[in-house]
Formats: sequence, structure tokens, C-alpha cells
Amino acid sequence: MPHRDLNAFLSSPRLEREKGPLCMIFVEDLVEVDSTIRHHLDLGFQRPLVFAPPELKLPRHLEEEVERIGYNFALETPFQVINRIIADAPGIWMYYCYNSEYLFFPYCETRSAREMLIFNTEERRDSVLCYTLDLYASDLGSNETAVSLEDAHLDKSGYYALARPDPDNHGYPKERQLDFFGGLRWRFEEHIPVAKRKIDRIALFRSKPGLALLENHTFNIEEYNTFACPWHNNLTAAICSFRTAKALKLNPGSTFDIYDFTWYNSTRFEWNSQQLLDLGLIEPGQWF
Repeated sequence: MPHRDLNAFLSSPRLEREKGPLCMIFVEDLVEVDSTIRHHLDLGFQRPLVFAPPELKLPRHLEEEVERIGYNFALETPFQVINRIIADAPGIWMYYCYNSEYLFFPYCETRSAREMLIFNTEERRDSVLCYTLDLYASDLGSNETAVSLEDAHLDKSGYYALARPDPDNHGYPKERQLDFFGGLRWRFEEHIPVAKRKIDRIALFRSKPGLALLENHTFNIEEYNTFACPWHNNLTAAICSFRTAKALKLNPGSTFDIYDFTWYNSTRFEWNSQQLLDLGLIEPGQWF
């Protein structure tokens, strides 16, 4: 069902009936929008909210499966949109991503996003730490946007974490919080602003009154930003994303410096959660 803009959507009864998990997809360009929607439908998200410009044309069967909302990045940021939805729909699990991004969590081939979030609720967790893992085509000559589902690769190592300093506590590390780095943002960091180099994103969270998403993909409630609870490790997920590769290859400031994204730690992406588990890029925590 199409909505003219966010205001029109918020005036509809959809959020009043929403039980979650709610999926929000922000369409930055027209690359792999269809596959992004299909992937998240396959994970069990019902009627994703697709924030898209009018030039996006979806197949009829997909148009009927989503709530399409007119959107202009120049007028309102995704963070502002998400915070308005949080305020209108407290108490439900939410997820957000961009087109050409694909969520993977442990055992997602046989278990739904709802099942995974029920487990997290039982764990007394209101958020799930996600790592944004860069995908890229190995042949940039044939894939000018660096996007290819059939030729997708990712880095199998080269990831690291640093303590997250607390400016309100003399710079001492925050409890159970880390800043994570790696992938293309690390290997081509000279082309990436410092504030954009982290790969951690709290993309799965349960809304509540007063909660607000910040522009660094963290929240104003510190417990939401932790990677685990105090007593054991928790499940983590990955957002496998072509966004950084697209930006590096299409940005005039970097495109002529980059001829190839592959290196000795590149491996073909197999489009399943077991590969990510085997590489140690996500973990099931206590979920078996």
C-alpha cells in the first residue's frame, strides 16, 4: 500500500496494530531494491516499510507485499524517520537497513526473525549488536557499481575492536561496549571519514518511550549499545552490505584510486549464516 509520505503513514492505523518485528528499508538508489525486499520477506518480516523515491518501480507482487512510503533523504534523515516511528510504536522489535543490504543471523535459513527476537526477549535483551560486513564484486570491470549477487565477496579476516571511551567518565572505557572496524572501511580508510569507519550498528532493537537512535547507529540508552549482558555472551547478527563498495566506486574522490577490492583475505560470499558462523563474524550466544 503506498503512502504519500511519513506523515500520511503515521496517520494510518498500521502502527496501532503492529506487533513486530517491524522492518524498515531505506532506498538510497535503485540498486538491488527487489532482492533486498525479497531477502527480508524470506526472513519472516511482514509487510516491510519501504522508504523510497517516486522513480522506484517494483514488480506488482512485491508492491503488494510492502508498505511503500514516499521519502526524500534531503528533507529528513533515516535517523529522524526511525525516531518518529519509535515514538509512535513503543514496545515492539524493529529493524532498519538500506537497499543492497541483507540481514543474516544464526540459523536464519530455518528460523525466522520473530523466533530469534523472541529468544532475545527471553534473554532480557532489548537490542542485538549487528556488524556491517562489506560485500563487493571481485570484477569491477564487469560491475561498475561494485555490486553483484553472483560474484559477491567479503573479507574473511582483518576485523578488530577497540574500547569505547566514555567522555563523561574521563575517557575510561564504557562497560560492555566496543567500537568495531574492518572490511573496506578499514582497508580504504583514507577515503572514509573518521566518523563513518565503524562497522557496528544496533539495527535490531525494541522500541520504548524516550528511546532515540543517534547518527552513529547507537542509542541514547547505554544498555542498548552493549554487545552482551553482564552474565554471558549474546547472539549477534550481520548486515551484509554493498553500500561501502558502491560509495567507494561511485564517488569521484575515490573511484580512480580503486581498481580492485579483492585481496588475499577475500573469499566468495556463500549467502548463508553458517559461513559467517564459521568465520567467527556472528555468534549464537546461548541459542542452539
